[in-house]
Amino acid sequence: MENVKMESYDSSSIQVLEGLEAVRKRPGMYIGTTSSRGLHHLVWEIVDNAIDEALAGYCTHIEVEIGKENTITVKDDGRGIPVGIHQKTGKSTVETVYTVLHAGGKFGGGGYKVSGGLHGVGASVVNALSEWLEVKVYKNGHVYFQKYSNGGHPEEELKIIDTCPEERTGTTVTFKPDPEIFTETTIFDYSILRTRLRELAFLNKGLKISLYDLREDNKKESFHYEGGLNEYVEMLNKDKKPIHETIISCNGNENDISLEVALQYNETYNASIYSFVNNINTPEGGTHEDGVKRALTRILNKYAKEAGILKEKDDPLSGEDVKEGLTMIVSIKHPNPQFEGQTKTKLGNSECRGISDKIFSAALERFLMENPDQARVIIDKGMTASRARVAAKKARELTRRKGDLDITNFYGKLSDCKSKDPSECEIFLVEGDSAGGSAIKGRDSMRQAILPLRGKILNVEKARLDRALSNEEIRTIITAFGTGIGDEFNLDKLRYDKIIIMTDADVDGSHIRVLLLTLFYRFFRPIVEAGHVYAAQPPLFVIKHGKTIKYVLNEQERDEYLKTLSPNTKYDIMRMKGLGEMDAEELNETTMDIEKRVLRQITVEDAMSADDTFSKLMGEEVEPRRKFIEENAVYVQNLDI
Repeated sequence: MENVKMESYDSSSIQVLEGLEAVRKRPGMYIGTTSSRGLHHLVWEIVDNAIDEALAGYCTHIEVEIGKENTITVKDDGRGIPVGIHQKTGKSTVETVYTVLHAGGKFGGGGYKVSGGLHGVGASVVNALSEWLEVKVYKNGHVYFQKYSNGGHPEEELKIIDTCPEERTGTTVTFKPDPEIFTETTIFDYSILRTRLRELAFLNKGLKISLYDLREDNKKESFHYEGGLNEYVEMLNKDKKPIHETIISCNGNENDISLEVALQYNETYNASIYSFVNNINTPEGGTHEDGVKRALTRILNKYAKEAGILKEKDDPLSGEDVKEGLTMIVSIKHPNPQFEGQTKTKLGNSECRGISDKIFSAALERFLMENPDQARVIIDKGMTASRARVAAKKARELTRRKGDLDITNFYGKLSDCKSKDPSECEIFLVEGDSAGGSAIKGRDSMRQAILPLRGKILNVEKARLDRALSNEEIRTIITAFGTGIGDEFNLDKLRYDKIIIMTDADVDGSHIRVLLLTLFYRFFRPIVEAGHVYAAQPPLFVIKHGKTIKYVLNEQERDEYLKTLSPNTKYDIMRMKGLGEMDAEELNETTMDIEKRVLRQITVEDAMSADDTFSKLMGEEVEPRRKFIEENAVYVQNLDI
């Protein structure tokens, strides 16, 4: 390899980016990405500032408005940004907040005791990445105004443009994202905004948050929950059947740290536990969640023994046992949270473990003593889960690999690939033996493994782990992946970089795909979250004209291609056969060839939404599923029955 030398490397080589230029140069460093997720992150940064006012006790109503031109306006009735001259910058405090990085009331401890937006760069970053931004401050009987454009530069000094009632205070911010930065999209998704704003209303009891969409006939929703986390759990369990009536909750403070917990058990076999720190979701949990879980296991065991339900001969309930069917929200407010890593996904403050344990233990113990009938139902569910866990442990032994001989021919089903490098390997889960046979012949045997599935696998949404592990198809999948499940799960042991579901493009194929996705979401969620799961996209039509053969995925792609043909072309359109009817060459060319195929990556953007959808579509309750079908039937465009 030839080395290319730079002509010079001296002081002139060092680039200094002034003010907000650095943000525009490297936006991903500040908002993660310039995709749709980054676009919506701008809204959260401004809303976080309003939430901080609510946490401080000064804001009761936040309004978020999507303008007709995809602008965003955030209004709050907090104290209003200070308008005086800032002694360090010589500019107004408003201009300082919106044009200077790391300027805010979140660093010295004087402005906010507890804060959600921990970076302190929110307002200025949003300004830098907007085509223009306007801020109005209502304070001291006046309306102050300043506008910024061209990457966050003020068009004029902060000025008074109107008067207002002396008692009116607050801040209103309107901005338009810069299409030069957000090249993928500048269109805001109402459902994304709705989900997060509703979540914030649940997490901040009594705070009213309104969302308006002026693009759609002045669409409006308001979220206001005096019950806070109790109402949150109630909503999450709405499509499930709770096993006890009262939602268990606690609210306590120690050393300026406040903890709220709400929980309720339902008849399902899966745990839905969500934790937050200063309104920030911590999907990896942390010390606050650890403390609550530790207390839950200890106190339930203590009560069960003292009540004579758990005998001396019985094994104590494990953490897994007491989580079965649990819906729980843990929310902590901390003046100085420390997170593990840059992503704020796991709380690291060691003191939170003991404080959470202490506060929650007292509340849970009191509930169990005051509600013996409901306590008995909870303990019984845990003991049933314990017995199932023992049975599952025996069944799990069958899924462990013991050597290469087992790998190549366990159950005589898996046709493994030759490579042992997981980063280049992929496995196709194929519907039916016939399609499996074609896939084996048409694959790249060095990199592609084939696992044919016979019929529809068990719906794990309606089954405990022990029953799932008695299902041969599921055991085969677990063995093939190599990660183990439950407490033994280890993502590092995944044998394939891509897990590709390959089913027919009909109703049965869709059903099998959903059953597999349910299995992955419940037993292998980290695999899905890490982006390893894909759905193959076999073409729906083949168009032949002359010597040209064109495969297309759907009607829209078919129609678009036909428009490109000259009017006098003679052509044939055929609906593609099922996977099992394709020969090896067809299957490779249309669906498996790495250079030509189309894969759809399966992601979990919102764990709560995904959990709700799986429970609704695959759970025991029929009514939520019927309602979902009735509400969404209008969107079906191609139903193959």
